[in-house]
Amino acid sequence: MISISDYRQQWFGNIRGDVLSGLVVALALIPEAIAFSIIAGVDPKVGLYASFSIAVLLAITGGRPGMISAATAATAVLMVTLVRDYGLQYLLAATVLAGLIQIGAGLLKLGRFMRYVSQSVMTGFVNALAILIFMAQLPELNPATEGVTWLTYALVAAGLAIIYLFPRITTAVPSPLVTIILLTALVVAMGWDVRTVGDMGELPDTLPVFLIPQVPLTFETLAIIFPYSLAVAIVGLLESLMTQNLINDLTDTRSDRNQECIGQGIANTCTGFIGGMAGCAMIGQSMINVKSGGRGRLSTFIAGAVLLVLVVGLGDLVARIPMPALVAIMIMVSIGTFSWSSIKNLRVHPRSSSIVMIATVVTVVYTHNLAIGVLVGVLLSGIFFAGKIAQLFRISSTLSADGRARTYIVEGQLFYGSTEDFADAFDFREALDRVTIDVSRAHIWDISSVQALDMAILKLRREGAEVELIGMNEATETLVDKLAIHDKPGAMDKLMGH
Repeated sequence: MISISDYRQQWFGNIRGDVLSGLVVALALIPEAIAFSIIAGVDPKVGLYASFSIAVLLAITGGRPGMISAATAATAVLMVTLVRDYGLQYLLAATVLAGLIQIGAGLLKLGRFMRYVSQSVMTGFVNALAILIFMAQLPELNPATEGVTWLTYALVAAGLAIIYLFPRITTAVPSPLVTIILLTALVVAMGWDVRTVGDMGELPDTLPVFLIPQVPLTFETLAIIFPYSLAVAIVGLLESLMTQNLINDLTDTRSDRNQECIGQGIANTCTGFIGGMAGCAMIGQSMINVKSGGRGRLSTFIAGAVLLVLVVGLGDLVARIPMPALVAIMIMVSIGTFSWSSIKNLRVHPRSSSIVMIATVVTVVYTHNLAIGVLVGVLLSGIFFAGKIAQLFRISSTLSADGRARTYIVEGQLFYGSTEDFADAFDFREALDRVTIDVSRAHIWDISSVQALDMAILKLRREGAEVELIGMNEATETLVDKLAIHDKPGAMDKLMGH
């Protein structure tokens, strides 16, 4: 549990930086929230209300200060079919249930499983998101899109120039905020015809209100929404926890994964009751926040609160912000997010690590599903790791002077990946009176290895040899005593029956 003094520090330890960065993020959230609402097939206010609610609630309950969570594409794409077949109210009910599942995950401390995600998977995740962020800007740069002209490209270039050159003058004000202000003023003053935030969709003009999703409270409803809720909960936690790891590294700080799970769950549950869709951490906006100086909970709170003020109270002004300004900011985020060193490291890193990284990138970009990409990366990491450990396994043997006894010395990790080498090391046709299997330099891990040990001992006994197993450490002995059958009646019949 975090202390009160630490919690207060997370709120007020960086007021100026958090307020300024929160303003930038609030502006960057608007087109994203509208776009993700369109993806899910709902009114723009559903995504905007969600982004406000999730950001504000996670500022209070989340486990990672400075991380931005809101409505995202990762969760929106999972809701498309549900909205199409059953409507908005089922989406809201599914959002509430997804939040409850995430709270349960946090209470069960499932966040600890993130330690099994390798650095190669993390790098692939980050690179894939950088590519997806850039790809999401392409419609705003496509000449076929209405309102996209040569002026669009000129403004994007000007925006990038401001973003990268303004910090050489001063860092007192975040350059993305300066970009938005200057380009908006220029477009309005010159009367240029370019796409604006208002072209993305109508902004809401009222505050959200509490409402209970209008769905039948039956098992049939639960059966409909549960698969969607489970998918949203898993994808949301994956993206949030991996973004959390990235922000930890960027800020050289630590945070609470399980509290983040609970916070995400509380935010989504409450959001479903004010007419918002489910969301999770946003790596793009989180990167904007960190790069603009945001570090504390106040930056996340300001982003959400200012977002609501902007769209409800200053909607007419916000609608005039040119899209090229926001595209320039997101391109900056994409460039800054991508791990450029990972390309150079392809030649020096182990081939297996590079394959895992590339497979994660390709899968995420191809499927646009972070969960599938991370799953592929984790599975490949596990397979390669098991292969490496299996290579460290070996068995040597010595024959007694009279040729009647042999000692097998087992070294390394005996598990499902090395059982074949274990079995091949024994010569069951050799005429022996006594065989000793020394596992003092080995560790037996699973039922596959215990079964391989059983089979070896029973085959040797069948050939007339007396077999002795020596050198077991405490953990190995416990597992063998529990699972092995070589000393039980009818052992061979039982083993062959498997």
